[in-house]
This record gives sequence, C-alpha cells and structure tokens, in this order.
Amino acid sequence: MLILGDSMAKLYFFYGAMNSGKTTRILQCNYNYEEKGMRAVIMKPATDTKGDDKIVSRIGSSKKVDYLIKKDENIFDLIVEEFNHVDLILVDEAQFLTTRQVNQLMDIVIDLDIPVMCYGLRTDFKSNGFPGARRLLEIAHELTEIKSICECGKKAMFNVRLIDGKVVTEGESVAIDGEGEVTYTTACSRCFRMKTRHRFDHPETKYE
Repeated sequence: MLILGDSMAKLYFFYGAMNSGKTTRILQCNYNYEEKGMRAVIMKPATDTKGDDKIVSRIGSSKKVDYLIKKDENIFDLIVEEFNHVDLILVDEAQFLTTRQVNQLMDIVIDLDIPVMCYGLRTDFKSNGFPGARRLLEIAHELTEIKSICECGKKAMFNVRLIDGKVVTEGESVAIDGEGEVTYTTACSRCFRMKTRHRFDHPETKYE
C-alpha cells in the first residue's frame, strides 16, 4: 500500500466479498503511515460487533480502533471536535454506514482536505446492496475491487450465510460472522445461484 500523494484529497472505496483481505489492507496502510510519522485514524461502525472495539483480520492480526461510529452520528463534526492533525481516515466495514454518513465523509475530503479510505462489502447475503456501500459506489472518487476466489476457483462476488453450517436465504441483512452459529462463505455467481437456488432472471430481482 503506497502513501497517498495527490494534491487533492479523495474518497476511496475498496470493496470485495468476505475473506478478500480488506482488514489486512487497513492494518498495512495504517502501519505505513505510522512508519512515516503520520497519523491515520481508524474507525468502524458500532454495528460491527466482531472484535468489539478492534478490527480483526482473518490472518490473526488486529488493532484497536480510534473510534466506533454510532448510528446516525455526524462523522464530520466528530473529526472537527475530537481529532487534531489527521493525515488519513480509514473506515472498516463501511457498508454499515448510513447514506448521510458517507456524504459526511465526502465533506471531510472536500472541506478538511483529509483523504478517506473506506473498505467494505457491496452486498449482503441476499445480494442486496447495503446503503453505505451504494452511496460510496455513487460518489467515491476512486473505486477498487479487492478480489477473492470461490471454492470452484472463479472470482468470488457474493456472500453466502450459513447457520450451523447450512445455507440460509432468509433473515436480517446484518448478522455478524462468528456470533451464535452464523458463519459466511463466498461464491461466484454460478455457485451462489446453486447454493441459494436464486436465479438472476431480472435486474430488479430481490432475493427475499
């Protein structure tokens, strides 16, 4: 991960299916900034209860976040009032942000000239978009897909929810990996359709 050197700060969205290494990239980016004597602030929505107040990568690394973002909290005001001299803002699990909070991140980029790098999922286990991810896809200056692979070897695009090891297709959009009997795996479009018995017959199909 290289140090951002653009003359104008930008809003970045790095998205990918689960297990694609998003959190590992945050930890590496934060390390790079610290090594250069710069300050990166790490945040994540309080909705993500995995790891409590830490971000946790699947390879075992973890780090305590600087702030847990509460639902409907104004992130712009938070940065202005609580943090001084910030060189970079890193947001994990950004799909859980509200549309308004993503707009506030853009305000931070434009008005405070602080780059913001968001990492998260595009869709839930029903392949429906999360509000935060949708807004980031709409307005982020730069979009980067972080690729991972399906068990068949093709590119994984979708997240599959399992309870007690069995695929489920109903339930709330948010259920944290590892809580209770909930786990996730990833799949390419073909395997996703096979596992969930969903068909991509219409672009407006909702897998309810």
